[in-house]
Amino acid sequence: MRFIGATVGSMVGWWLGMYIGIGTAVILSVVGTGFGLWAGHWVLDRWMD
Repeated sequence: MRFIGATVGSMVGWWLGMYIGIGTAVILSVVGTGFGLWAGHWVLDRWMD
């Protein structure tokens, strides 16, 4: 689940940043990956309880 969240977060970050420039896309992709990892962990934690 964490890998799915990281992939989706990365894609959303890249999609948002590509309209500004390649550097912004890379940075927002990294931020999106981190958020996706957190969200995937949160969802997995809720399902496992």
